[in-house]
Amino acid sequence: MDNIARMKTRTFVLILTSCLTSLTIASLLPFEEIQLQQQDLSSLSPEEASLVSSPELSSITNSKVGDCKVFPGDADWPSENSWDVLNRTVGGALIKTVPLAASCYEGAYYDKTQCDFITQNWQDSSIHVSHPSSVLSPLYQGNTCLPPSLLNATSCTLGGYPTYVLNSTTVSQIQAGVNFARNTGIRLVIKNTGHDFSGKSGGAGALSIWTHNLNAIEYIPVYEDDALGYNGPTFRGGSGVLARDLYEAADAQGMIVVGGEGQDVGVLGGYVLGGGHSPLSSIYGLASDQVLSMSIVLANGSFVTTSSTSHPELFWALRGGGGSTFGVVTSVTVRAYPTLPTTTARFSFTAQTIEKFMTGVKAYWDLFIKLADAGTYSYFFIIPGAIPTFIMLGFVAPNQTTTQVQSLLQPWFSILTSQNITFLQPPNITTYTSTAQALLSTFPTETLQPDGLIGSRLFPRSALTPSSPLANATWEAWSDSINKGVVIGFNFRAPNIHNLTTSVLPAWRDSVFHCIQGSAPWVPGREKEVREEFDGRMERWKAVLGDEVTGSYMGESSPEEVGWQESFWGSNYGRLVEVKKDVDPGDVFWALEAVGSEGWSVKTGAVIPDGDGRLCRI
Repeated sequence: MDNIARMKTRTFVLILTSCLTSLTIASLLPFEEIQLQQQDLSSLSPEEASLVSSPELSSITNSKVGDCKVFPGDADWPSENSWDVLNRTVGGALIKTVPLAASCYEGAYYDKTQCDFITQNWQDSSIHVSHPSSVLSPLYQGNTCLPPSLLNATSCTLGGYPTYVLNSTTVSQIQAGVNFARNTGIRLVIKNTGHDFSGKSGGAGALSIWTHNLNAIEYIPVYEDDALGYNGPTFRGGSGVLARDLYEAADAQGMIVVGGEGQDVGVLGGYVLGGGHSPLSSIYGLASDQVLSMSIVLANGSFVTTSSTSHPELFWALRGGGGSTFGVVTSVTVRAYPTLPTTTARFSFTAQTIEKFMTGVKAYWDLFIKLADAGTYSYFFIIPGAIPTFIMLGFVAPNQTTTQVQSLLQPWFSILTSQNITFLQPPNITTYTSTAQALLSTFPTETLQPDGLIGSRLFPRSALTPSSPLANATWEAWSDSINKGVVIGFNFRAPNIHNLTTSVLPAWRDSVFHCIQGSAPWVPGREKEVREEFDGRMERWKAVLGDEVTGSYMGESSPEEVGWQESFWGSNYGRLVEVKKDVDPGDVFWALEAVGSEGWSVKTGAVIPDGDGRLCRI
């Protein structure tokens, strides 16, 4: 029986209901039951089968490990017939990459109507999320195919996009893709929605496993895990499930799950693997703290489910160790909580002078610890200018009333009033009956990342405590950034309320502020100037924190983070490397600044890591 006959797959969100009373691992989702079998290779010759087989299915499979990953134009690059073998094995799911903006350029893909649509909506994340290869940080792809009338681009090439994409809707397809990459020695990458700030979702000359359509959802009313001390409701979802879909599924059951503010982020993919901060983090912790099991296709093509009792060391690594390095996660089981009435606030302001504006921002800064300890979460922008603009995109207070939120914010608003601050958007404080409704109604859709450098830092409680000797210096270092680039801030805490041992960066537990800053636009001819100014600001943030336990959130960080091993994982990094060596000794999986990536680099002539080059050993 071939894959097509066995594929009863869902490319929409499927809500299932089951009940586990004493098991620690949920049953497989429908698409996970379709795994690569010997009969799937029966129509292939032994040589053809060796391209897509794991060691258990073929006696002549050979992993290719050279000094460089096999690249287009190499003598060893898979032939058209070899790619056809893969395509037949996966039921026609192989896609030859065509960049999203290719319709704007003369040639086979030119389409004025499509080009006009792409140009008009280029900043809308949804068109990139739903595309097989597009990413939300095109700067780190190389900016090689942009809408010309929007960004003065003159040509369209693949650049850092993969050569082929595997539209994965079953585990069998993923296994075949992983086997093909391992057996031919080509580069392998993983894309879910493409939100990663560092461009991990792409790579020149690669085969990309696209997990966006692994989107089934199962509600499990009772789930027990004695080792983790949990007995309660859970959701199990495919790694392609979007935040909005999981929120809606949970809301239908009177529940909520810990997920991101971005509605089209794949919350059970790279987001949860890297830790994942959430509007619910101040009360429930990080997204990775909610994980009870994960299923994954490993580098040898095997499919396993990890939990506290099954592959526990890998389970530890997957909860915070990041994506694109241990394997292809296909599904995740997470804790669920009863929904809560939730109050949100949105507003924006400017001022008549920079001094008054900074007084208003400082009043908010002084409340960071109090607001985080009150269980709230906020997401804000500060846009530079002669006088900057402050935009509160979303202040979230679960299980709090409008009156309680007004009381929390009143000390800040009183100072804004005393400074004659001008509200561009007056405070809109609204209470919703459920958390999901609050999140979906409050936060806007994500946009494309700015065409500039970015970096981030976690600020510990000790650096913001007024009595701390660090307090003034930290404020001065941070506030100096406001007029020099966009600042994006998140005020919340991430307590380890379940007393878990995971691989997530330890600095999260004492942090009350995660902040991203951007450089001036990355303009040809000004790269050195832009980089030096931006690096100076980032170094000042790091220097002022000194020996404090801090770091950077790997999912929203610089692809050129100095000392990224320590910044992203702290004391957990050494153990993570050992797990990587155990599950992927041949480095089938590689991503920039991922665990175990030090031994390889992309050979590119660009001044930033844009993924447009051959991946070779160092």
